[in-house]
Amino acid sequence: MKNNVHNFFDLSGKTAVVSGGSRGLGQYFGRALAKAGADLIITARRKEDCCEFVEEMKQLGRNVAAYDLDVREEDSIKEFSTAVLKDYGHIDILVNNAGCNRRKPALDVSWDDWNTILNTNLRGTFFMCKAFGPSMINRRYGKIINIGSVTCVFGYAGLVPYSASRGGVAQMTKALADDWGAYGINVNCLAPGWFKTEQNKVLYENKEWVNYICDRIPLKRPGRPNDLDGTVVFLASDASEYITGQVLLVDGGISTGATKATV
Repeated sequence: MKNNVHNFFDLSGKTAVVSGGSRGLGQYFGRALAKAGADLIITARRKEDCCEFVEEMKQLGRNVAAYDLDVREEDSIKEFSTAVLKDYGHIDILVNNAGCNRRKPALDVSWDDWNTILNTNLRGTFFMCKAFGPSMINRRYGKIINIGSVTCVFGYAGLVPYSASRGGVAQMTKALADDWGAYGINVNCLAPGWFKTEQNKVLYENKEWVNYICDRIPLKRPGRPNDLDGTVVFLASDASEYITGQVLLVDGGISTGATKATV
């Protein structure tokens, strides 16, 4: 008997752009989407840095391509989006993962530090949305996943520009969801908690800090990259059709504000 049950998480026939795919969480997002059936467009400032990952994804039977993209540069975003829409006609899923950070005390933050972080994480994310927005509006379909962090809702010492950029991503996500909801476009923010990445790996060399963070996380461990797989597929799929403008924290519960109880 034929099974007519719809798989809400099946991304077969969909094309996804994942920016910042040369390493780290960007590759985990891309891998999860590809395993769910999506074809991939991966970006990096040097597309050659994605070659190994592209070959890995091709082994899954997906159509995969890498493009040069620097989200800090308006011309780069325009050239990239123009090329992709020419080559593919449209995209279905946009994961704005490209980001950066410079960790330092507030009094040591330079003008260049501020601009680099905000231009990458906030301005770049908006103009990526804007570049692909018209195509999605015309098709009355699109899944935009902006990558934030727990700093969308918390502030941390040493992360002032980064926290400002991620807080901006959260508010921008809500505004875009309201702006484009009438066109069938879902805009959400996936906000990881404490995950070990290239940007913050030095912190994880400090066992005292790791113990401190784990004590504040109800699940008592930092995130593992695969902990994000289900969430990115969920937000990219039909399963989230009626969800938009949300900041979805994947943080082990640290945003509860929990601390070790003393009695």
